[in-house]
Amino acid sequence: MEIFFIKALQLVLAISLLVLLHEGGHFFFAKLFGVRVEKFYIFFDYKFSLFKFKPKKSDTEYGIGWIPLGGYCKISGMIDESFDTEQMKRPEQPWEFRTKPTWQRLLIMIGGVLVNFLLALFIYSMILFHWGDRYIPVSDMTLGMKFNQEAKSYGFKDGDILVGTETAAFKEFSADLYRNISEAHRVDIIRNGQKMSISLPGDLNLLNMIKSDPSFVRPLIPAEIDSVVPGTPAAQIGMQSGDKILAINDSPVDSYNEFVDQLSHRGDLLATATTAADSLAARTVTIVYAHAAQTTPDTTQVTLTPELKLGFTVKSLADLYQPVVTEYGFFESFPAGIKYGWNVLASYVDDLKYIFTADGAKSLGGFGAIGNLFPAAWDWYIFWKMTAFLSIILAFMNILPIPALDGGHVLFLLYEMITRRKPSEQFMIRAEYIGFGIILLLMIVANLNDILRALGLL
Repeated sequence: MEIFFIKALQLVLAISLLVLLHEGGHFFFAKLFGVRVEKFYIFFDYKFSLFKFKPKKSDTEYGIGWIPLGGYCKISGMIDESFDTEQMKRPEQPWEFRTKPTWQRLLIMIGGVLVNFLLALFIYSMILFHWGDRYIPVSDMTLGMKFNQEAKSYGFKDGDILVGTETAAFKEFSADLYRNISEAHRVDIIRNGQKMSISLPGDLNLLNMIKSDPSFVRPLIPAEIDSVVPGTPAAQIGMQSGDKILAINDSPVDSYNEFVDQLSHRGDLLATATTAADSLAARTVTIVYAHAAQTTPDTTQVTLTPELKLGFTVKSLADLYQPVVTEYGFFESFPAGIKYGWNVLASYVDDLKYIFTADGAKSLGGFGAIGNLFPAAWDWYIFWKMTAFLSIILAFMNILPIPALDGGHVLFLLYEMITRRKPSEQFMIRAEYIGFGIILLLMIVANLNDILRALGLL
């Protein structure tokens, strides 16, 4: 439960900050051009609000709603998510949105997206300035990689050290590595000290590569125990730091990755268990492991925890390899941050094509999926990196030409600038309803996917 609250707090803090600044972008340009802002809210206040106040001599009510699905600025003389059609029936006023020149209305509408995008670039720049660019070069992972059966069908073998593709060398193990392999026609590797190349079709499905269990490629981690958790099955059978797992249920184990894969098979058995005896049988395994000071391995039967854990930890990649840190001065961090943020945006846009597939629709996630992107322990580095990523997503999604989003309003304003004619108010109202319906449907699907994943049904 503590982990849930830590992740939830990070999610709420990040979303609140992004919504505040996004709506602040609209607010800034509205005030700059003399447009009245009636309400400025973080979260939605349907029927009531958690907090609100209106300063003296101000036309704006500020508040916090109770529905954490975003926020809004209610701008006078504009058809938006408030669906205030009565206001539009009254005579036009000089402080209203609808009476301003098209270019001013356009800036008001892109203000939120502009702020979110600039915010992401600024955060990335400050991350590089404060922490530097810290990563483990893939070429330094001398233990190599662990590959699934699909990867092996193309010629990869466990222990291969990845070097790069025909276009560029690999930098670090991340989603970009998967993406580069999926688009590559040639992957250069080192096998048993010899340089080799593997031919690929150049159009591998990135989503399948990442979602497959086990995934296409993972850093190979030795099946050597780093520490044992007291009171767990591992402690009860006498496992110690330095022990190596050799086999589980007569299946040889060449790495911690293989050990985890074997346990996942037990998970399939546990999921289909109908009785207590079936459950116990699924959790009971035979482990062969070697003590560091002994020549003869031990073989013992042990019952795993209900979560199928043995109760030990292994060394992380940061323990196995020396990370490389590139430091940036204050002014150097800005071009580096802009480049980093642009690459994140380009990768995100490139991956959107998978949303229109069956597997892509299943991969959509709501607040639960987003919350799980944050770490279980508070980490300011990861928090700010995730906040910048969410800010880029918020900017891009809002600029899509969907009615009810900023991009929909921008589309209609561009139409007006080109044709010199405004869309009718009736058309705008209908478009707003359609756009709102599309957004609501996407949110329902995304959050339903979260629920199905939590229940093990997806």
